[in-house]
Amino acid sequence: MSRIGKLPIEIPSGVTITVDSDVITVKGAKGELTVPHLSDVTVAVDEGVATVTRNDDERIAKAQHGLQRALLNNAVVGVTQGFEKKLEVNGVGFRVATSNNELDMALGFSHPVKYKAPAGVTITSEKMAITVTGIDKQQVGQVAAEIRSLKKPEPYKGKGIKYADEVVLRKAGKAGK
Repeated sequence: MSRIGKLPIEIPSGVTITVDSDVITVKGAKGELTVPHLSDVTVAVDEGVATVTRNDDERIAKAQHGLQRALLNNAVVGVTQGFEKKLEVNGVGFRVATSNNELDMALGFSHPVKYKAPAGVTITSEKMAITVTGIDKQQVGQVAAEIRSLKKPEPYKGKGIKYADEVVLRKAGKAGK
């Protein structure tokens, strides 16, 4: 039995889950998300608890059991609390500003770097910190990864964009004679 898949999902008040044959819709205070309904599992919603059970003990059903529960739980958390990722910008001369959900950055290139956030994701900046928020966990993580990839942190001086909880292992420079 999947350790993740067998856990029930508590449905907070104000959240409704609609199960169809191919998609599961989760509506809450922050918005609405759809989760694909995987073929080898069954989702049952009753009295404030959603449970995921697999149809048989085949290998694919075992794999989809935990995945379906995790996707559904992330949707419930997203429409109630939302998700956020924090990034830090380190470097002399680096600059970050936001306007109209667009990020304007000076990252040491000969040109300014602009990043437009997709619908459903909000980007804010304060000094040298960037915060990415939204209700879809996958989309928030993808946007944060795309922003980080614009200037990855380098190991010698630590310059670049890194996650707030990321530790950049520093290397020693060239040893002199």
